[in-house]
Amino acid sequence: MSNKILHSTIKGEGKPLLILHGYFGMSDNWKTLGNQFAEEYQVHLIDQRNHGRSFHSDDFNYNLLAEDIYHYIQHHQLKNVQIIGHSMGGKTAMLFAVTYPNLVDKLIVVDISPKAYEPHHNAILAGLNSVDFSIQNSRKLVDAQLATYISELGIRQFLMKNVYWKEKGVLDFRFNLKSLTDKNPEVGKPLPQNTSFDKQTLFLKGERSGYIVAEEQMIIDNHFPNNKVVEITKSGHWLHAENPKDFYKEVCDFLG
Repeated sequence: MSNKILHSTIKGEGKPLLILHGYFGMSDNWKTLGNQFAEEYQVHLIDQRNHGRSFHSDDFNYNLLAEDIYHYIQHHQLKNVQIIGHSMGGKTAMLFAVTYPNLVDKLIVVDISPKAYEPHHNAILAGLNSVDFSIQNSRKLVDAQLATYISELGIRQFLMKNVYWKEKGVLDFRFNLKSLTDKNPEVGKPLPQNTSFDKQTLFLKGERSGYIVAEEQMIIDNHFPNNKVVEITKSGHWLHAENPKDFYKEVCDFLG
């Protein structure tokens, strides 16, 4: 059992709102929206294990990620939390909600469904693992190396946010690349069968994203009978970054 506490940035006052980033992400990705939400809520921008400034571990699966959130909530003595989880963070949030329903008031799942997903980060993992910081010793060189595997500039910029100066002249990734590579199949795992969360749940999906499709409504209904699915226009998988205005409005309307 891990009793290490996840790193977070806490802003604002009021009812707690926990925000969980996706795979290879970090709490900083949510800084701008976090500041907006902090006008109404006590916002907790959380780094999940092996990401951002949180602890590294060889062990990585959704049971542990949900348990990390439980320890975090106990540590900060929070009650009736509201959770926003994007992608991998959405899977963590869903499992947490079905496991500890009495701790959660409302749930927002961003562009992910409870189903199983085939591992599909192969090019990203290959690109990240091809970086040798003794050779790629500047941000420009790291980006050029990643570009040989990852053509999409937006994805590279997202990944490059994790590159930092570990010490003078030495770059490194903030995330635990070895563990995330070894445990990559865990990221696509489904929510366990016969689990459900009866309170209000909002699913937000990107108009140009294929992560939540109409055929999945039945599996969503099975786990989250009190759900609403809303599409955010002009956005793909990173809808909160691509259309933050509509995203913010839908979340505020739902949290009320």
